Amino acid sequence: MRTQPQTLERLNVPDVQAPVRPYLPGVAFRGFRGAVDYPAMSAVINGSKEADGLEWANSVEDIARNYGHLVNCDPETDMLFAEVGGTVVGYSRVWWSQEAKGTRLYHHFAHLLPEWRGKGIRRTLLRRNERRLRQIAAGHPADGPRFLQAWTSDTEGHWEGLLQAEGYEAVRYGFSMVRPDLEGIPDLPLPEGLEVRPVKPEHVPLIWAAAKEAFRDHWGYSEDEFSLEHLREWQASPTYTPDLWQVAWDGDQVAGMVQNFIDEAENEEYKRKRGYTEGISVRRPWRRRGLARALIARSFRLLKDLGMAEAALGVDADNPNGALQLYKSMGFDVVKRDTTYRKPLAYG
Repeated sequence: MRTQPQTLERLNVPDVQAPVRPYLPGVAFRGFRGAVDYPAMSAVINGSKEADGLEWANSVEDIARNYGHLVNCDPETDMLFAEVGGTVVGYSRVWWSQEAKGTRLYHHFAHLLPEWRGKGIRRTLLRRNERRLRQIAAGHPADGPRFLQAWTSDTEGHWEGLLQAEGYEAVRYGFSMVRPDLEGIPDLPLPEGLEVRPVKPEHVPLIWAAAKEAFRDHWGYSEDEFSLEHLREWQASPTYTPDLWQVAWDGDQVAGMVQNFIDEAENEEYKRKRGYTEGISVRRPWRRRGLARALIARSFRLLKDLGMAEAALGVDADNPNGALQLYKSMGFDVVKRDTTYRKPLAYG
């Protein structure tokens, strides 16, 4: 499906206090054109990373994989592109999810190249996001709290400032953490009766279900995060490496895990040797026995044997199981703070 560039008036973007056209007569807005847009989307992301202090590898293939497995999102209605002189300078997308506790969340982002910021374009994208999300929400039952939601890191000053100016409030923090070396790894045995086994393909559904169960205790948990569509997306990714996972078993039950991976593209781009110890979880019956600590130590040794020089992970700052203090005790340091912002979405 191809759509023609449209002015703000034709798109009927509401409540635009900082209109674009008087400042940038050449700006136009249009919808999603399909895979032909992926290179431009990648260019916007990669053209913004340095200004936003973000370190992550992004390719056209990554975007294609992601957009081939979207949940609760239709790009043809849920995206908006900003062009100047026929070149994409920014774009936005929306989707929704429902927490296990009933809260409905209406997510969105708006990427914009740094040289086009401060001109009203990103505000326009944000407000169109909100308008579209209100349309989506109107089709949902009025059976619980609803919020608009977006994220930012402490290095994304422009996006964070815009969210704050538009009435969003910080509701939760997370940290990116790095263990700067893989020396002095503690010798921590597994709790008695547990063993780590190589992951076989037939184990994956059980491991996925165990992780889903363990993460139910976390803030903001949504079953959408553990949908089969997300699993399929991950399985198509170069970072899906179950041979690196450390999964502890108690008989035929999964007790806990660390889903290790190495992002080779990211390491090449940033000239480092980093492995990730992500997906750390322990199911309730096996908690408080040192299992997570033992699995993390095993992961350090594995990554070191593979030539890595550091390890990294992300954590909820207020994790109910004390994960932040655990990771600090294992040598991880906080290197960046991420913030979840929300704004109430009223009924009617």
